[in-house]
This record gives sequence, C-alpha cells and structure tokens, in this order.
Amino acid sequence: MPIRSGFLAEGKPAADRGEALLAVIALVHSERAAYGKASMTVILGLESSCDETAAAVVTSQREILSHALAGQEDHHRAFGGVVPEIAARAHAEMMTPLVRTALRDAGKTLNDVDAVAATAGPGLIGGVMVGLVTAKAMAMAADKPLIAVNHLEGHALSARLIDADLEFPYLLLLVSGGHCQLLRVNNVGDYTRLGTTIDDAVGEAFDKSAKILGLGFPGGPALEQSARSGDADAVPLPRPLKGADEPHFSFAGLKSAVVRAAQSGSFRVPDIAASFQLAVTDCLEDRLRYSLDRMDAPPAALVVAGGVAANQAVRNMLQRLAGEYEMRFVAPPLWLCTDNAAMIAWAGAERFAAGLSDPLDFPARPRWPLDPGAEIVRGAGVKA
Repeated sequence: MPIRSGFLAEGKPAADRGEALLAVIALVHSERAAYGKASMTVILGLESSCDETAAAVVTSQREILSHALAGQEDHHRAFGGVVPEIAARAHAEMMTPLVRTALRDAGKTLNDVDAVAATAGPGLIGGVMVGLVTAKAMAMAADKPLIAVNHLEGHALSARLIDADLEFPYLLLLVSGGHCQLLRVNNVGDYTRLGTTIDDAVGEAFDKSAKILGLGFPGGPALEQSARSGDADAVPLPRPLKGADEPHFSFAGLKSAVVRAAQSGSFRVPDIAASFQLAVTDCLEDRLRYSLDRMDAPPAALVVAGGVAANQAVRNMLQRLAGEYEMRFVAPPLWLCTDNAAMIAWAGAERFAAGLSDPLDFPARPRWPLDPGAEIVRGAGVKA
C-alpha cells in the first residue's frame, strides 16, 4: 500500500508531521498483517490413527508446503494385519522427527504456523493419543490454537484441498478399512449419513480377502494387483443387499464366500480376486443408485474418499455412475486417499477459517461418527 502525502496534515510542525508519518506506517503495517492473516493461514497437521505416522504443513490457499510420512508395513507384515500396540509404539518413535522434517521442508518454524491440527479419532486409541498429545504440547508451548480433527472429516474434505471449485453440498462415498458410508456433506462439521455398513467395512473385506488368498499385506493393493490377471466372471460370488429396500451396505457374506471359494480348490487366486473386486463394485453401485434414485435433486458432485478410493475399478465405476446422473465426479489423487497428514491439516484449515478450535483437554476418541444424530442400524452399533 503506497503512502500518499495527503495523509499528512499541511501546516503542522515537522515533529508533528513525523509522528503522523510514523502513525501511517504503523497503520499500513498492521493492515498488511491483518490482510495476510485473513488471506492465508498456515496449519501444521498430524496423523496417527492407524499405521501411518505423518506430519504436513498446508496453507488455506491449498498449498501443500510439505508432507512427511512413515509407513509401518514392515512392523505388521508378519502378523497379516495392524497390531495396535506395535502401531502406537512406532507412532511415538516417529512423530517428533516427522514434525521436524515437515517444518524444515516447508521453511517454517512452529511460531510461523497459525494453528496445530491433529487427528483426535476415530482410530486405534493408542496411536490417536500419540498424535493428539504431541499437538497439544506444541499448541501449548507456542501459544497456538489446537484443532482436534475427526479423521473421517479429513477424508471427507480432502477433495476440496485439490479442487477449489468443489462447493457444498456434495455426495460423499467414504470407503476405507474401517468405514463404508454414504454421506451428504452439507458444510464443515455438518454431515447427513444416508447409508452405512451393517457389518464389515469394504476396506476390511479387501484386506481379509487378500489374507485368505495369501496375497500379503497390505491387502487391498495386493488384491487389486492380483485381480488384473484374473477373470472377474470365473467365480460366482454373492452381492449382499443388492436390490434391498434399504440404503445400507454389507460385505461379511461376500468375505465368507471368498473363504469357501479358496477352500474349494476349484479356482485360481487371480480369478477369485477379480471376481471379488467386481462383486464389491457391483454392491457399491447398487447401493448408490438406491439413494440417488430417491433424491429430489442430487448434489452437483459425487466425491469418493478413503483408502479404497485408490482402487481403480471402484473409481471407474463411480465416474461412470456420476456421468449417468449428470454429477461431477471428484476423486483425490491416490496418495491423498490413503491416510495422510495433508488432509488433516486441510481439515484444520477449514475449521480454523470457520472460527473453530478446541481446548487442550479435548479427549482422544476411538469412535467418532460424522453424523452423531443418525439412527443406529442393525448390526452396525457404534461403528455407524
């Protein structure tokens, strides 16, 4: 902002004019600082809900300044799945070095960030506590606001990090290792659950089916890889709840059918994998059509998020379905679908912009539904 001579009072003594000039300079600096703060905030985000430890620095202008992540596949591979105690210990070892790396790579110090965001649930409680306590300590030491982020909201808002044109409301299919939900995203912190799984999450079905087939860990990517060389029509597998007069999902029966197919010895592993993947996409498509057909006016966009959103067969089906219903299809890049800290930092930025922050005694939560007012469905219990 240029300083104009008209800001100074004519005819005043030099000393008075000097004081006036200093006052104008101070005003300009304060206005610049206020504008900078209003136009861009910098958020440090931490993620530790399952088996990835991560830290990221993201701005409110959708810039990912840094992202540091440490996976734990080697820690858990021998067990064929995530061991909560081992995961928590690994988080405790890696969180502080990753925070230092993220800040260094972003060219920032803790004093430069406007708030510290961390996953506060849902997830494996030991791991959640590691990230949340670390964020609380930094927020208190640096006198910064704490933003406790629902991990599911991190997934739900991740598409807005990479797509500035994605506006509320939109339809979200949230598919991960622990959840399978169809939600209407009305605004930050405002969700309407339309459907949920009554038993297994779709990612859980992928991982356990991969384990049954001996495909290794992590199971989802391994099963998708095997399916590429299989015949999706070779194995007759069920489509649970397909055609049912309810909006919910079910995958436990499909997983059991994979067990029987594998034990029969009649089918190749790639054929079982391909048939399973096709059954999953058929179930997801049928359940989405059920809800879409009962909407007066579907939202303008269909968004997919969560680890299973990285599956190409699922993405292809959703893109085709969105086109049929004249909806825009939005999917984050593959790395942003799996657990990461950039989505947590972005959710923190969205909440910070809405004037939301949390006290330092905010508790870690193993369960934390996005729509706490949704009815409990049969079989789902508090997972809904």
